[in-house]
Amino acid sequence: MEWFYWLVPWEESILVVAATGSAALFFLRGCAVARPWLHRKLCFWGGLSLVYLVSHTQLDYYSQHQFFIHRLQHLALHHLGPFLIILSRPCPVLLGGMPSRMRQAFHLMAGWKPVQYLAHILCNPVVAVTLFSMLIGFWLLPSIHFTAMIDWRLYRVMNWSMFLSGLIFWGLVLTPGPVRLSPGSRIGMMLAIIPPQIVIGAIIFFTSHELYPIYTICGRAIGGINALADQQIGGIILWIHGAMMSAVGILVVILRELMLAEYPKNGQKVA
Repeated sequence: MEWFYWLVPWEESILVVAATGSAALFFLRGCAVARPWLHRKLCFWGGLSLVYLVSHTQLDYYSQHQFFIHRLQHLALHHLGPFLIILSRPCPVLLGGMPSRMRQAFHLMAGWKPVQYLAHILCNPVVAVTLFSMLIGFWLLPSIHFTAMIDWRLYRVMNWSMFLSGLIFWGLVLTPGPVRLSPGSRIGMMLAIIPPQIVIGAIIFFTSHELYPIYTICGRAIGGINALADQQIGGIILWIHGAMMSAVGILVVILRELMLAEYPKNGQKVA
């Protein structure tokens, strides 16, 4: 039962359990109605499971006691998890799995002017790119990062902000959506987020002194890795792996456009 230990929450969060549990239940029920393709199911369950594992298991402890693991946590929350969830195009399935009253309330809320105005702002390409990139740098400011890591409330705000901004960004660039951005615009957005990640990652990697002493104060979870090595590994993760997600996203957009171009010719349904 040693494997079960890793699934035990380090710090319990009702919000994480409620959000992921509700999404899982609605998607499971919605599959009986919408019948999505298998690869869409795999993307959704993979993305949702990843977000839960890095947020509500023992991995969260290691994220709070090792800088490079914290970078991996945010790579999952900001990039890979939202990327996979959006790739599954879950909205029709989730709506189909909701109780009728909840679905009606959701449609009613979506029609409210304040909600529409907020959505219009957040779904603006410039705002989405700025928010996505700015949050990375903001939470990595040494003074802000120190405060966030010692205050559990701010720590959760940090993680939720990364996840939600990731959903907004990848939702805009991976699906045509209500904004109807052109393929060129979506590719341009993914290219725009690469330089800030490279710059921030390079700064962290090449800095010769410890930027985040909170991990030394609290004690690192993995022995044998000193402060600078931990910091450099985290910088590389942000520098390289974060930018690689944009390359994968660009390939997805190009592939879908090619499939759409072929659709009238072969009559097959585009996934």
